[in-house]
Amino acid sequence: MSFVVVLILILGVGVAFLSVFIVRMVAAPRQSKAIAEALKQGHSAVVVRSAKALLQRDPHNVAAHWYLAQAYQAEGKPELALMELKAVSQIGQFGPEVPEVEFRARIAILYERFNQVEDALKEHILLTKIDPRTASHFMDAGRLFEARGKTDVAVNYLRKAIEMDERLHIAHHALGLILHRTKHPMEAKAELEAAIKWNPEDYEAYYYVGKILKEMSDFTAALLSFEKASRSPELRLKCLVERGGCYMSQGSLDKAALELERAIKQIKDEGAPESLYGRYFLAMCYEKSRDLDRAIEQWERIYAKKPGFRDVAEKLTQYQEYRTDDHMKDYLTCGREEFADMCKSVVEVSLGLSIRDFSEIQNGVDVIAVEGDSDKWMAAKKIPTLVRFLRVSDNLDDGSVRSLLDQMKKLGVVRGSIVTSSGFSRTALDFAENRSVELLTKDKLQEMLAKTSSAKRR
Repeated sequence: MSFVVVLILILGVGVAFLSVFIVRMVAAPRQSKAIAEALKQGHSAVVVRSAKALLQRDPHNVAAHWYLAQAYQAEGKPELALMELKAVSQIGQFGPEVPEVEFRARIAILYERFNQVEDALKEHILLTKIDPRTASHFMDAGRLFEARGKTDVAVNYLRKAIEMDERLHIAHHALGLILHRTKHPMEAKAELEAAIKWNPEDYEAYYYVGKILKEMSDFTAALLSFEKASRSPELRLKCLVERGGCYMSQGSLDKAALELERAIKQIKDEGAPESLYGRYFLAMCYEKSRDLDRAIEQWERIYAKKPGFRDVAEKLTQYQEYRTDDHMKDYLTCGREEFADMCKSVVEVSLGLSIRDFSEIQNGVDVIAVEGDSDKWMAAKKIPTLVRFLRVSDNLDDGSVRSLLDQMKKLGVVRGSIVTSSGFSRTALDFAENRSVELLTKDKLQEMLAKTSSAKRR
């Protein structure tokens, strides 16, 4: 009797378990279908709650993990979404409910978002194999190969993507940047222009087209490209600096200064390269325009942030006399007529010569003078001297000496002098050593200016 009871109990338990199993087998697909429907309708909270309940009963339910990942993404929780997608990857069961192509595309995006480039790249390479007719998979693989520094492989993938679908502006853009960086300007320009063709709001492409045109000295076209690129707030500062550089290359200092002044008003990070270059180029404009107070102000702003930036420290040292010596300040900043009068006074007072001719040259003046008071120096047997005054910031090289000698030869003058507000390079000093040319640096100029001023006061 007891044996029969035990047997009946065992059979009852078995039937109960079988019933639960059958109910679950029938209910699970229905629940998955209901969760999928809730997801389509945008009820992410319902999906999360239902998927979690399903996973409590069956942790390996791949569809529940898949739907839960999508719900987390919809709620702006990418970290949790990635965890669920990793669970799907571990289970590795794909089908109508969990399409493999869509799954790998989603997880690749999240890997890249969290800077897991290697994992993202593996997914994109798999996608090129399981879905080889979709060009975007090759494009994304190319982008990530470039991120890993494998430029040649990246170029091949990007070209393959473009061959499959020429409308992929991101592929054109990425390929254009690679070609620009690897010094293939014409090919880079063509790809970037193709990116713009398929996406007219690709402002970064306009920016790099502008840089290429600037390098080719096509400044008019470059200015237009930078103007279009400046519509992007992120690129505006860079574009204004580049436009300033274009105008400087064209010799339009006023326009360059205007663009660069607009640029420094955009500065938010004083230490950013574009901020430093914007101030540096603006200082160059001010320096060339003899507005040294404002030039020094820009150099000081740069020095405070990055003392070793280019030649800023040298510039500040060079113009130290400007701050302490009023005569040198006048020499460097006064107008053309006042500058000419100052140079004539130096010739007459400090050099003790009589002026016979005078002419303006770039960045200075030429004065022909002789000793004594002869009115007709060409007829007199007195040796004329050509004195060239220059107000420049950089040290003069041997080319400046050669230029003076050429002018002396044209005029039939056998002696000459160069007076500069800067100094001379070693090559200039060596070249002038055995020639009838005297080189006078800013130290000597300061002495002569002081002597001239003192004599005038007497």
